[in-house]
Amino acid sequence: MWVQRSVTPLEGGAFPARYPRFGTPSLQQADGNGYLYFVRPERVGVASRRLEMATRPMSNPEARPPLRVALVQFKPTKAEVSANVKAVRRTIATQCGSTDLIVFPETSLSGYFLEGGVAESAVTVDELIELLDSPPDTGPDVVIGFYERWRRRLYNSAAYIEARDGTWKLRHVHRKMFLPTYGVFDEARFVEPGTDVQAFDTRFGRIGMLICEEMWHSMPATVLALGGAELLIVPSASPARDFSPAGGRPRNLERWEQIAPGAALEHGIFVIVAQLVGSEGGKLFPGGSVAVAPDGRILARGPLLEEAVTLASLDAASIDRSRVASPLLADLEQMLPHLQRSLESTRAYAALNDSQSPLEDEAEKVIAEGLVGEGPILNEDLGLIHETDLNLDLDLVEKTLIEFIRDEVCRQRGFERVVVGVSGGVDSAVSLSLACKALGPDNVYGFRLPYRTSSRESLEHAELVLDMTQAQARTIEISDPIDLYVNEYEPEISPLRKGNLMARLRSVILFDQSARLGALPLGTGNKSERLLGYFTWHADDSPPINPLGDLFKTQVWALARHLGIPEVIIDKPATADLVKGVTDEDEIGVSYHTADPILYGLVSGYGVEDLVRGGLKQDEVDLVWKRLQATHWKRELPTVAVLSSSAIGEFYLRPVDY
Repeated sequence: MWVQRSVTPLEGGAFPARYPRFGTPSLQQADGNGYLYFVRPERVGVASRRLEMATRPMSNPEARPPLRVALVQFKPTKAEVSANVKAVRRTIATQCGSTDLIVFPETSLSGYFLEGGVAESAVTVDELIELLDSPPDTGPDVVIGFYERWRRRLYNSAAYIEARDGTWKLRHVHRKMFLPTYGVFDEARFVEPGTDVQAFDTRFGRIGMLICEEMWHSMPATVLALGGAELLIVPSASPARDFSPAGGRPRNLERWEQIAPGAALEHGIFVIVAQLVGSEGGKLFPGGSVAVAPDGRILARGPLLEEAVTLASLDAASIDRSRVASPLLADLEQMLPHLQRSLESTRAYAALNDSQSPLEDEAEKVIAEGLVGEGPILNEDLGLIHETDLNLDLDLVEKTLIEFIRDEVCRQRGFERVVVGVSGGVDSAVSLSLACKALGPDNVYGFRLPYRTSSRESLEHAELVLDMTQAQARTIEISDPIDLYVNEYEPEISPLRKGNLMARLRSVILFDQSARLGALPLGTGNKSERLLGYFTWHADDSPPINPLGDLFKTQVWALARHLGIPEVIIDKPATADLVKGVTDEDEIGVSYHTADPILYGLVSGYGVEDLVRGGLKQDEVDLVWKRLQATHWKRELPTVAVLSSSAIGEFYLRPVDY
């Protein structure tokens, strides 16, 4: 229930914009000296207090010491809860006495991509507190993301735990409401959604928590701000994607650096985002944690791709200054009843869409179901996709792929070495160069595996890149075993079959050499070849780690130039060198410079008609589309008949287990 109350403006019959306002204005002006406001009965009297706060001098900053916050970019060991808790405890110990609050990322106790392994890594809050043991003297409060078991259900949760009287005490648990199910995500299949978002009181003030995607929706942060939160804590695990040239960071991090300052500025609150780092089955968490002031300024930023503790000092007086300068939260409080009424009205629209009932007024049928116009296309090139759309931030890509190799080979799988088949082409040259930068040339073994018809140029170029990188080099001829099989058993073999036979034997040798050396095979296949199906199944695609598999061929060429690969390797026509004199373009039917923009458009959601309407050639688009559609099977694991409710990859779902 709302009651009417008359409030006198400060001066001139209006409230100066620089002062915080309150209540909800009516549609009528009471008289020349005042306005009518609707206020909740329990908030009668708040008006005068707010006006007093607005007009009095700022309080002494020393009366409210800044809150010292540590944002931890954490790299958990996959599904090893005990080991990760020990690392958490070590981090807490290093920050004692210098930090009031430590914030760890989403799913810090286990890693994020667990799929069906969530149940094995989930713990109750009581178990978490027991694992953390006793807090050290002068211990800070801790926020930590983890998979939680609660009331016999599983959640993606964040707990705020206080260090009090020599023990850990739970203050609040937030259970993630928005569970992504797009792209690489399938979170809603493995955990339950939370149903509540609330601000809560701590010894440092009133705080709210959200987890990752919840921050990408405006309403949860608004609810917490309206609930009195002055600090918003966001544990996150946001995989890196889209390395466009501008910005110096993946595009999803650029988006975070728009969202966090936007929420901070709108509500006059501090926002802290703590990001996961590391590679989980090729999904790279880039770090880049941020702390944001109430005026939208970035106070602190974590590094990319590294475990780190980033410190930020949060001065509460800046909340007062920010809300006086930009009283947007007060404006929202004024309009809240009207917004609530408008929100209720949206239910009618949703119900209409659900029922799909016919319109009563026949004249209304002219209303379009979607956003549509009637004008001509002003630019025939509208929507045209160019090769420049595939440009990358090559410095960032190089750094990311080096970290990917280092993390996947050494940290996650426990190896120190890799083997690479070096063909003399640009793909293997780039993989070899990245591996040497990541692991050191002493730990990278490059193998030339020529057949007697292999071109002399390929051998020379392979030797050139091996010398350039200083990798360990070895040459193993495959001519005799291939010829023995062909002459003895398959004298009528076709050139295509023979080429595939060579590719598969090379893969067998690389795997055997990796076993001899205690190493892992490193892949060299690019995204264009994978999408076009232009590779030998169970040969080129067999290595367990591939740094180039999400780079189009034209992007590999650009990265090769960036890495200093010799131009003679980059500029020559691409060829698998399996059939003498035959290039990739001969077999595919179009060049990579033509195919890559088409592939980029198709995998970005454009249809064939869209690309042709945008200016691409119909016959070329059709050719690439048919190859893409006809080769999905080559990009999948073998198809298994599903006969049980525990079929691997269907019901029994696990990420990469190291």
